Amino acid sequence: MDSSLIPIIQTVGYLGIFGMVFAESGLLVGFMLPGDTLLFSAGLLAASGHLNLWVLIVGTSIAAIIGDSVGYWIGKKAGPSLFCRKESLFFKQEYLEKAIDFFAKHGVKTIVLARYVPIVRTFAPVVAGAAHMRYRTFVVFNIIGGVLWCTSLSLLGFYLGERIPSIDRYVLPVVGGIVVLSFAPMVVAVIKRKLSR
Repeated sequence: MDSSLIPIIQTVGYLGIFGMVFAESGLLVGFMLPGDTLLFSAGLLAASGHLNLWVLIVGTSIAAIIGDSVGYWIGKKAGPSLFCRKESLFFKQEYLEKAIDFFAKHGVKTIVLARYVPIVRTFAPVVAGAAHMRYRTFVVFNIIGGVLWCTSLSLLGFYLGERIPSIDRYVLPVVGGIVVLSFAPMVVAVIKRKLSR
């Protein structure tokens, strides 16, 4: 398969995949990791027998849930200081603001919906913690979101890998399409904001 993620996934194996999902979900620098494409590509590899689909789904779901919980506690402990933090190569206030806007619009559902929105998925649990969302409520939506996200994208990759002959020829366009769809909600939100001014 000629997608650049495929050889990386084969090299790092399950622990690498779980680690990347955890980092994207729980660590503020994780926003730059390719979560959607990683899960989809891992599903493709499972279809070709390189990975076990159920180990992949269970492991990534656990990593995503733990990652979001870590993000929540970062927000809870760091709280307001995050909003005053200086910008750096990895941290931009606009990322935090996108998560806040998303949270304001969707409420607790953000914890589930944000899984499908790059950047927002990293900062949403942090905002939930900083906003002192009840941890019990957070955990319920965190589990639902983590399981749905990991299962749906892994199964999509697996399904297409089984149904489309020589899918490896189309990996880059399909992964590109997933990236475009992932960023579409943010682009629409930016356009709406500019039109409303």
